[in-house]
Amino acid sequence: MAKLSKYGTMRTVPHRRKREGRTNYKKRLTLLRSGQPRLVIRKALGTVTVQVIEYNQDGDKVLVSANSTELDKMGWKAHKANLPSAYLTGLLIGVKSKKKNVKKAVLDLGLQTPIRGGRLFAALKGAVDAGMDLNCGKEAFPSDDRISGKHIAAYAAKLKGDKEAYNRQFSRCIKQGMNPEDMPKLFDAAKKKILSM
Repeated sequence: MAKLSKYGTMRTVPHRRKREGRTNYKKRLTLLRSGQPRLVIRKALGTVTVQVIEYNQDGDKVLVSANSTELDKMGWKAHKANLPSAYLTGLLIGVKSKKKNVKKAVLDLGLQTPIRGGRLFAALKGAVDAGMDLNCGKEAFPSDDRISGKHIAAYAAKLKGDKEAYNRQFSRCIKQGMNPEDMPKLFDAAKKKILSM
């Protein structure tokens, strides 16, 4: 908004994060008005991060945090940013939240575009399955077959005939000493370890 001063027209500069397109302040205010902690889900190319954050005037306070790199401790050898690892990270945050007595939260996806059946909703389903109370529709969740990695195992079995394409697609799994067809077994083992924490 422009103002007139003795030096001419002055311009009010909006917040830096708004200028850079990193924060939607209108959406953030709506979430803060709920008075509940926020379940913040962020995805990157190689990881998924889920946090429970509480508003504080001096700065937001992270109550609980989980990153998909923590899945290494649970025996997860596969990629840390696929659908099964997103679900397991959400499950992990749900279990950690229970221990900190945080049972209810509001979903905060930030500026990310939510895609039905995608990684964001897989992480959300993990948190819900762990017992967190989140007001969300179940129709956006991915199917149980996709969450457990059966689609990855089926694709790996289909590519098995073309060795070059198979090695190119699953090079990270092969390097880690993991068979991509065993993804559902690996998923079940990691899920059991998380739930037994």
